[in-house]
Amino acid sequence: MIKTAAVIRHVHFEDLGTLESLLKKCGYTVQYHDVGMAPLGTIDPIETDLVIVLGAPIGACQEHLYPFVKDELGILEARLTRNRPTMGICLGAQLMARALGARVYPGPRQEIGFAPIQLTNAGKHSCLAPYGEEGATVLHWHSDTFDLPQGTQRLASTEVCENQAFSWGSNAIGLQFHPEAQFRGFERWLVGHACEIASSKTLSVTRLRSDAEKYFLGIEARAERCFGNWLDQLEP
Repeated sequence: MIKTAAVIRHVHFEDLGTLESLLKKCGYTVQYHDVGMAPLGTIDPIETDLVIVLGAPIGACQEHLYPFVKDELGILEARLTRNRPTMGICLGAQLMARALGARVYPGPRQEIGFAPIQLTNAGKHSCLAPYGEEGATVLHWHSDTFDLPQGTQRLASTEVCENQAFSWGSNAIGLQFHPEAQFRGFERWLVGHACEIASSKTLSVTRLRSDAEKYFLGIEARAERCFGNWLDQLEP
């Protein structure tokens, strides 16, 4: 049976990456909904088989500047209330947290680059288990963070960001880091975030590109294992 994955994309270079081919292997048709190009009202918040909200360099509380944020919150509130399969990445995770009543706010500092995450006990027994293996590294790219929503389980943390991943029930997961990112296309991240990189005293295009060459093979392999497991355990 063909299933539909509705993917809310904010900037073109932050797409599904590794997860797109995995979704197609698992029988999903992928439909991107690019904010500002078409109304998000075309997404059925209940009947759609899977909704994924991707990242963006804006804030989850900026609906006064970006009205589509309110639409995304409405979709997420409806889905999470009904336990419909939902994934949020970076901004998407922050919007999920807000839809569940938690506070979103600036973190203690930027967290950008390649570094590991630390799994909680719940995380070690979740689909994120591959990220607990020796040498496992992920891509971070955010400045904001959020409180853990009531009723969720924390799955992973870092020193900078206590809430790197959480689950809500059996069908929803929020991820502050970027498991979807892949080596092919990473140059677009460097171009898209050029101003942010240039304004930082600790980041450089050269270092990020070098780290990408070093880590992405493992990142992509773990993403396929992790989200293959997550898709397999979704309840209808």
